[in-house]
Amino acid sequence: MAASRQSANGSIYQLKVTMRGSKPPIWRRLQVAGDVSLGKLHQIMQAAMGWYDCHLHQFEVDGISYSDPDQDYGLRMRNERSVRLDQVAPRVKDRLLYEYDFGDSWCHKIVVEAIMSPQPGVLYPRCLAGRRARPPENCGGMWRYSKILEARKDPDHPDRDAVQEWMSYPLDPEAVDLEVINKSLRLVR
Repeated sequence: MAASRQSANGSIYQLKVTMRGSKPPIWRRLQVAGDVSLGKLHQIMQAAMGWYDCHLHQFEVDGISYSDPDQDYGLRMRNERSVRLDQVAPRVKDRLLYEYDFGDSWCHKIVVEAIMSPQPGVLYPRCLAGRRARPPENCGGMWRYSKILEARKDPDHPDRDAVQEWMSYPLDPEAVDLEVINKSLRLVR
């Protein structure tokens, strides 16, 4: 059985991650070590949502922004590598905002659902549940994604051909594959 990757203080955080503006909601339920840095949580978010990590990102907690100190934002950001999840969200019901791709502005609301002891033999981080596929990278944000779905569904939609050409791969907006997500999460170090 795989060894657990556990936090130093022994706590595991159960997080509900929901993409803001998604209707019906796009969400994941994750369990992560409480002492994970926000920098590592960024990598976990990328794996859980299936993003490609090719855009800028930030966390916001109580009006304070955290991000990669090596990225040039032109804004003042605190170092995400030097702060842990259990420091910025020490209690159940605490919230964070994670924004990925400042152009498309994929905002994810993260809520601490539970704080618990690790289970023996369980590998963390892990994804317990989720609903719906995340939108494609660079599609123009949630508003544009909803228009893409409309065009793909309606054979008479005036933008259908352009959307089909731009998105040449199959897209099932209802699909979420927990096995694939958890394989990706095991690669986060």
